[in-house]
Amino acid sequence: MSGAAAGGAQSSIGAAAASCSSAGNSFVAAGGGVGIAGRLPSRVLEHVLSYLDLYDLMRCSLVCWHWNNCLADENSEVWRSLCARSLSEEALRSDILCNLPTYKGKLKSYQHALSSHDCSRNVYVKKNGFTLHRNPIAQSTDGARGKIGFSEGRHAWEIWWEGPLGTVAVIGIATKRAAMQCQGYVALLGTDDQSWGWNLVDNNLLHNGEVNGNFPQCNNAPKYQCNGVRPQIGERIRVILDMDNKTLAFERGFEFLGVAFRGLPKACLFPAVSAVYGNTEVTMVYLGKPLDG
Repeated sequence: MSGAAAGGAQSSIGAAAASCSSAGNSFVAAGGGVGIAGRLPSRVLEHVLSYLDLYDLMRCSLVCWHWNNCLADENSEVWRSLCARSLSEEALRSDILCNLPTYKGKLKSYQHALSSHDCSRNVYVKKNGFTLHRNPIAQSTDGARGKIGFSEGRHAWEIWWEGPLGTVAVIGIATKRAAMQCQGYVALLGTDDQSWGWNLVDNNLLHNGEVNGNFPQCNNAPKYQCNGVRPQIGERIRVILDMDNKTLAFERGFEFLGVAFRGLPKACLFPAVSAVYGNTEVTMVYLGKPLDG
């Protein structure tokens, strides 16, 4: 399809999507379609939709049942095409997104990745869009929040270090008010009442400037670092935020480590990390709703 043809297709699709708001529920009575738009062959519709951005696709899913069903296939050409345009080649070829089987899932993870605009000035997000790199700045603790926070529902994401942890390395959650940089080497997440963190170096839970006990509370608790031994690079920790029950829990591998925090506030909470080691890298991948069991 030429550029001009693609532009015309986008205009036509956009007009149809916009008309759904004025059409009300009339398309239901007509068999789930809005005129010709509701009778387009699936392969033709899929090809045309593959030229649209995410915002327009969300609007198109509301036009009629036929369009909604076309977009329901999370591995269709529509989502594959948008994934190829939105995500870096490095992210798609590496194993960063290996636990996300669908193209739509990979796109959603990118939308929820660590923010390059909501972080310390001493860190940046690499070109793959998922990995945070901390510059070698002395006497500074640096963090970053995810792009999207949560005030309801259940959510899971994975975090792993691709470099040494140093003396302090914390994963957890934070409100928008929590600081993402401070002087010295400290456990930044958990230093105030706006953040909750698990320090992977000494297995402490932190909130409001206090240590809330060790974690996990089990025999032979797994640690990233013990007695100066090099941390296990690339080991993935799964974070589970349940805003319905106001809890934060963690998993490692296939082992549920337990609930770390209860009684979380009714607020918008963001995934967050903080690090102190120069040139260390931290990757976060949003997984969506956690699987029960």
